[in-house]
Amino acid sequence: MTRVPRLGVLAVLLRGAEVLLVRRANPPDAGLWGFPGGKVEWGETVEEAAARELLEETGVQAMPGAVLGQTDAISRDAAGEIAFHYHLVAVACTYVTGEPVADDDALEAAWVPQAEVLARALPMSARVDEVLALALAQPR
Repeated sequence: MTRVPRLGVLAVLLRGAEVLLVRRANPPDAGLWGFPGGKVEWGETVEEAAARELLEETGVQAMPGAVLGQTDAISRDAAGEIAFHYHLVAVACTYVTGEPVADDDALEAAWVPQAEVLARALPMSARVDEVLALALAQPR
């Protein structure tokens, strides 16, 4: 059987000086803060997946915009074997309506000050601060 990375998406949503983050309930990154997101479904664009995952995990509606960048998330088990491999595409989103309420596979959902994220003041998934910096560099 050929194994290939799973395509995932991150919804990057800014509002004023805050960014919307979720604390993950499931591996990989259970207990860590990161952008709402998940798997891209068959026939779905990364932009559509970003808006859907954002709504499912937080109840917040947004319009997807530009792709900010991409990265790989690879986790290994205790034996050193690859347990998870996701190719993640970060999509900038524009806030429409709603306040975050954790749902789906999120333990918590909250607007977090961007300065806290950039300072890595929370236990976060890898590269959350780097992806936020990419979003902040985009014209608004």
